[in-house]
Amino acid sequence: MTIHIREAQPTEYDILGETTAQAYLQDGLLDFGESDAYLTELKDVAKRAAAATVLVAVNGNALLGGVTFVPGPGPMADLAAPGEAEIRMLAVDRAARGHGAGEALVRACVDRARALDGCERVVLSTQRTMESAHRIYRRLGFVRTPERDWNPLPQLDDITLLTYELTLRDRSRHNMWG
Repeated sequence: MTIHIREAQPTEYDILGETTAQAYLQDGLLDFGESDAYLTELKDVAKRAAAATVLVAVNGNALLGGVTFVPGPGPMADLAAPGEAEIRMLAVDRAARGHGAGEALVRACVDRARALDGCERVVLSTQRTMESAHRIYRRLGFVRTPERDWNPLPQLDDITLLTYELTLRDRSRHNMWG
């Protein structure tokens, strides 16, 4: 499988929104299932694209998955502080998993962060059960930052999101991205 990463086109927003929503639903990541308010956010790719960069992984004409790259603090950032970029809503279609699309999307976000002046870190939030994603993050050098773990629904005790960060190094000293 040949995977290419590029910015999502407006004609792909609906299919990417549905792919993302289905990935979260099928993996049991939405506590309230079809009635979860976050499902609307996952489906609204146009809103994400207006405030951040939405990337897709494709194989030929097949859309495999997507991710939202947030270049710093702003309306799409949950965690990002000045000097930080953020990765959000990583999702790969179940049928396309295991071929490197998720890792390619994360690498593309890291590459974009490295290209930003003043960006020192890439941060992200993840659910405890997203173990495949955790393996990707660790493999790429992300480390857990439990001091930044947070709960998007404070009224519910069991929805704490785990956080990871990757400290970006000076390219002249160390470049793990080739």
